Amino acid sequence: MRKKSTTEQSDTRGEDSSLQSKVTKFFNNSRKNPFSYKELIKKLRLVRDKEKKALKDVLEDLVRAGSLSKDKTGLYMYAGSSGGENLITGRVDFVNPRFAYVIPEGEKADNDIWISGNKMGTALDGDLVRVAVYKRSGGGSKGTKSAEGEIVEIVERKRTSFVGKIEISARHAFVVPDGRKMHVDIFVPKENINGAKSGEKVLVDIIAWPSRDEKSPTGKVTEVLGIAGENETEMHAILAEFGLPYEFPQPVLKAAKDIREDISEAEIKKRRDMRGTTTFTIDPEDAKDFDDAISFKYLDNGNWEIGVHIADVSHYMQPGDTLDKEAYRRATSVYLVDRCVPMLPERLSNELCSLRPNEDKLTFSAIFEIDADAKIKEEWFGRTIIHSTRRFSYEQAQEVLETQQGDLVKELTILNTLAKKMRAQRFKEGAISFETIEVKFKLDDKGKPLAVVPKIRKDAHKLIEEFMLLANKRVAEFVFNLRKGKGTSNTMVYRTHDAPNPEKLASLATFAKRFGHKVELDDEGAIAKNLNKLSDEVEGKPEQNVLQSLAIRSMSKAIYSIEPDMHFGLAFKHYSHFTSPIRRYPDVMAHRLLQHYLDGGKSADKEYYIEACEHSSIQEKLAAEAERGSIKFKQVEFMQTSIGKEFEGIVSGVTEFGMFVEIVETKCEGMVRLADLEDDYYEVDMDNYRIVGKRNKRMITLGDKVQVIVKSTNLERRTIDLELVDNKGASREVNKDVHRDALDFSDARNDTRKPSRPSKSSRPSKR
Repeated sequence: MRKKSTTEQSDTRGEDSSLQSKVTKFFNNSRKNPFSYKELIKKLRLVRDKEKKALKDVLEDLVRAGSLSKDKTGLYMYAGSSGGENLITGRVDFVNPRFAYVIPEGEKADNDIWISGNKMGTALDGDLVRVAVYKRSGGGSKGTKSAEGEIVEIVERKRTSFVGKIEISARHAFVVPDGRKMHVDIFVPKENINGAKSGEKVLVDIIAWPSRDEKSPTGKVTEVLGIAGENETEMHAILAEFGLPYEFPQPVLKAAKDIREDISEAEIKKRRDMRGTTTFTIDPEDAKDFDDAISFKYLDNGNWEIGVHIADVSHYMQPGDTLDKEAYRRATSVYLVDRCVPMLPERLSNELCSLRPNEDKLTFSAIFEIDADAKIKEEWFGRTIIHSTRRFSYEQAQEVLETQQGDLVKELTILNTLAKKMRAQRFKEGAISFETIEVKFKLDDKGKPLAVVPKIRKDAHKLIEEFMLLANKRVAEFVFNLRKGKGTSNTMVYRTHDAPNPEKLASLATFAKRFGHKVELDDEGAIAKNLNKLSDEVEGKPEQNVLQSLAIRSMSKAIYSIEPDMHFGLAFKHYSHFTSPIRRYPDVMAHRLLQHYLDGGKSADKEYYIEACEHSSIQEKLAAEAERGSIKFKQVEFMQTSIGKEFEGIVSGVTEFGMFVEIVETKCEGMVRLADLEDDYYEVDMDNYRIVGKRNKRMITLGDKVQVIVKSTNLERRTIDLELVDNKGASREVNKDVHRDALDFSDARNDTRKPSRPSKSSRPSKR
């Protein structure tokens, strides 16, 4: 290769210096905006290939010098002083095309920053961004002055794949995303449609982000999901929307198929043999994966030996093998309205690990000696082999309890009595006692909803719940206490739940006072007691729905952590998830850790389990969002046949655009838009969870009973539009049921949920 002459080198340095000056001057005049390399070529009007090539070197030199910054998407921006502006990093909550919020990292919710739609740049919902905060205005959602700013840098994209319906024209195509917080269509060049047909649901990856002058990013179709509106397509679309798999890779299926079914004598000798003890399962009628069983034995001293036996999933997959990697990746089973998308292949979840009746099964057990007062006298943890002789559905077990006739009536009655005593003790010690109502659908063979019915929790459900809670609690306490007095405790996967948000509790107390209820907040140790007292006081009263909803919204979200913090909702100092390893990876980790310590092992590697806990918490949240998405889809599909019909509803939320109303009969939620209220101009008073007429001063508040007509439905957006019938004022009577998106602290088998903040919950369609 010919070396450059001294003259050529001098010319090159001169050109670079001139170009660097030009670039620096450009960014000094555009301090707030990020630009891609291609955009800069246009903005700087570079024509020659030599200049374009030199630009890359100049940009990287300026990044190294700290004059520019470069984000993960390749956008460059000014990195110097921003004129005294306060730069804050946070996550985008993209409300609608007109505005968004940025939730600062580590900040409280009330410090959210309001962003006008024209100051969003290319940011999308969930992106991690840097914001220049430059003034305060009345633009905030809460009706109070809120910090206002402009997004100046995309630090990290939350996602680059989206689900939507493709619309194809002669020269190009657009994908209209399903997500209600994705407010731009995605441009798809004709060569990138991957065989999709107009009107089909597709998965599209963004391959180029828009410039400041363009509206739509450019994408490429990576998967065609099927015809929009069909049940199979829509369920797959919901999974794809949240990045959740709906089928197993072939190597995973093969690994599961290759596992031997027989149990060797050598394996049995390693375990406590419980096959001679009365053992049974209680599960939903349609369950196929039975991951827990109960054993019952009378003891000579008058006490009872009660075993909680859990499928020994960790016996069948080893850390790092094909099955384990897939289970870790999924982290949880996903329960949509019409199906379960399992964490493990059916060979494991429904066959080898399922505690089916009349079969020997390998289990990991927590065995307790319990007296008549439900006190634990002795406990034992370890691997076992069991043989269940009876499979009850919840309905069958409940019938035995109510009629006092049938199989194992004495055993079930004793267990139920003990469960009630344990439950009463939990509440006495500070567990939250809110009961919530959830719904299920009756579907035809094509998945079309025929009816919406409430899920009823009776004694049989609560019996199993209490013994699962007991096992989870005692396993956590056992591991925590193993090294008591010898320094820090062993690494363990805990399920933790923080105390409620103090500011939201204060808002609840203020609101409750209007109805004559006093919520004491001075004593932090008595918060749960006072919340339970409030729950008892409002039972059956008009204000029940609104006050329980607000109480629920003040709660934190339960997460997985290696920190042995308490579980506030259950009032347990230490709590783990041990009882569902077929459907939750944290339970698999808990089994492995417990056995490791039973074998005398040293404390496990913290770093691995910190990352695994964070991953599991994220996947759990995505699964819950997918579940809610499938429920919402079926609700909208069910209400399609009710357009024009009138229903009684309860105001379940208020936003800048209107009120969310839950229909009492069907538990389906829709929106009454403020723009459709013609009797007055209504404003939102977020501090008091209500809308107020400017002239007539009519107030409609969270929890009010209203009459509504179903105006329209949109399956693609999963929205229901409602219209108010009563134009004279809202009744103060309210429904007695709690909103389904509530936080359920007591059910060990259900996720703990945190509803969205009232001002930023599910948003209306942008189209």
